[in-house]
Amino acid sequence: MFDEHKLLTPDVVQPSLQGRFGRPYLWCEECTSTQDVLRDGALPEGALAVTEHQTAGRGRSARAWDDAAGSSLLCSLLLRPPTGSPVEQLSLVVGLAVAEAADVTAAVVSQLKWPNDVLVDGRKVAGVLLESGGGAVICGIGINVDQSEHELPAPTRLPPASLRTATGRRHDRAVLLAELLARLEQRYDTWLDSGLAALLPELERRDALHGSVVGIGDVTGTAAGIAEDGRLRLQLPDGTTTLVASGEVVSALGRRTE
Repeated sequence: MFDEHKLLTPDVVQPSLQGRFGRPYLWCEECTSTQDVLRDGALPEGALAVTEHQTAGRGRSARAWDDAAGSSLLCSLLLRPPTGSPVEQLSLVVGLAVAEAADVTAAVVSQLKWPNDVLVDGRKVAGVLLESGGGAVICGIGINVDQSEHELPAPTRLPPASLRTATGRRHDRAVLLAELLARLEQRYDTWLDSGLAALLPELERRDALHGSVVGIGDVTGTAAGIAEDGRLRLQLPDGTTTLVASGEVVSALGRRTE
């Protein structure tokens, strides 16, 4: 089922870890979801769960997250931000780190689709799931790495892709994971110290929705950037602007021409 020489076992990954994230490193060959592995309230911030295959992987809005065993990067990171922190912003913080790590290790140009998707050439290569409670936030990350075209999950809101289909070559998941944890630790620390505003320039540069006409719930408008608190700014047809805190972007209706 798995290529034992390419598993993300501790002996393969831990020598490349430089910071505090990924300690402890909890690997298993298969589990229901890496989110479930981190439910132990005694685990410290930075604990990481990694698996080769999830039997019940999930995304936002109770959607299933399908993977081809041994071809995805499937992990969850435990964070313990200060009480009262706007933890919903972490989907953008984590998404930014995923995009940066993919760019560095796979030589792609990644974008962020608010609030939690990472795109390459308009196709979804990664997603982020936040689950919080008891003073902890479990950040689930799924990255399509080495799937071939026929191994990708069925399209949902966005056509799927993997780093392999985007570049035409395979990629080292261990290298990607080490880079992701380093980038995420750096971005998380910046967020703790200075808030999301410090990350806005890079978030805006990667904003895949900017200028698109989108529908979120019963609101339709032109995506006009990400606010300092992480909400999506929408320009409405009457010229006014509203901020959307959450919801599914159910349509991308093209770009304004006026």
